[in-house]
Amino acid sequence: MTGRAIALAAGLVFLSSCGKEDDGLVTETRALTTKDVKPKLFATSEERFRDAKPSPVKAETPDGWVKRPSSQFRLLNYGFGATGSGEAYVSLASGSVLDNVNRWLRQFSADPLDQAGLDALRKVDIAGATGVWVSARGEFAGAMGAPAKPDQALAGVIADIGGGRILTVKMTGAPDEVEQATPTLEQFAASLKLAD
Repeated sequence: MTGRAIALAAGLVFLSSCGKEDDGLVTETRALTTKDVKPKLFATSEERFRDAKPSPVKAETPDGWVKRPSSQFRLLNYGFGATGSGEAYVSLASGSVLDNVNRWLRQFSADPLDQAGLDALRKVDIAGATGVWVSARGEFAGAMGAPAKPDQALAGVIADIGGGRILTVKMTGAPDEVEQATPTLEQFAASLKLAD
């Protein structure tokens, strides 16, 4: 075949396919992705990273505390104190109560507790359960990758609420602000309610 004959044959094949109708029948589907949705400008961290499930913990914001957006690890999140730099938040954790107490103490370079030390901690009410009261003071190295903060204090409650869940209410900040807010924190912990 010559070049002209090949071109003529290709043209005939092309023209013969132009008359066919495509009925547009779709036989496959795919799940929608984030690329199918127009992004929301200026979305909060909660809107960007939190799944759509409601918080498993409910509470009223205490007087003098400022409600902040929740995050992946902070179900309820607040600021407090005259400087506004104090933090109080509610989380669900895994492990045991002792594991979580010692994790908090390590953040302040405090000695870990054994079971007898855990048993000696003051018991407090939290969301219909009984938890242990944890406090520490010193250099706080709790933030992921952030530099340690000198002269800080911790107050909080850790409780096993069943189903492999550990409920924590943690407050950190300047020692005088934490001390002043401690009664409010204890009342707040007792007032927490687990969602149905």
